[in-house]
Amino acid sequence: MSGHNKWSKIKNKKGDADAKRAKVFQKLSREIYMATKQGGPDPDSNPSLRLVMDKAKSANMPNDNVKRAIDKGSSSAGGEDYAEITYEGYGPDGIAVFVETLTDNNMRTLTNVRTIFNKNGGSLGESGSVAYMFDRKGYFAIEREGLDTDEDEMFEAVIEAGAEDLQTSDEVFEIYTEAEDFADVRDALEEQGFKFATGELTMVPKTKIPLQAENKTQFESLIDKLEDDDDVQNVYYNTDIED
Repeated sequence: MSGHNKWSKIKNKKGDADAKRAKVFQKLSREIYMATKQGGPDPDSNPSLRLVMDKAKSANMPNDNVKRAIDKGSSSAGGEDYAEITYEGYGPDGIAVFVETLTDNNMRTLTNVRTIFNKNGGSLGESGSVAYMFDRKGYFAIEREGLDTDEDEMFEAVIEAGAEDLQTSDEVFEIYTEAEDFADVRDALEEQGFKFATGELTMVPKTKIPLQAENKTQFESLIDKLEDDDDVQNVYYNTDIED
């Protein structure tokens, strides 16, 4: 599976989040609000809320912020109404870029996303133009520091929990699942006492293509500006910037 370097990207994002924590919390609050509004305030009976609450915990979002977003979503007042919209396009070297947004103004978001692509060596494509290049997967990372579990023991635990794949490095175990098995695998591993550094549903590229060195700065600018947009929740692409 083309999942290598996932953890390094997450660590880099967490480092970036320290510098723009307020924006990260704003986006998570929006997700929590919508999950609560659509499925209720109890994470035990609302898998979508449980998932975003896990993301908020991984991002060190204060509990008070989480509670305010849940309370707002539980309110009988109308409140905001957000739509989940995806955009697909290409960056330099034809790299596929898949963008997930949560927006209350479709035209604003479309205009912003198209402008970011156009100004950073990319182009916005039609719906379905790159989605087929990715698989929807569940992803967990368990840091190895202080963990008294070797690779063989972890592999056995992961397979028993129903996961699809395990990748290991000196610092982390990375676990992939089918998207529909995400919650069951999470619960099974938690019952075995494992603590997740992160857990999320993600888009994993089926194959990766190389990014030419001369285009690296421009592509990084494309991704950074997309991720910095208020309406953009997640950005996925089929190359390794870290390389």
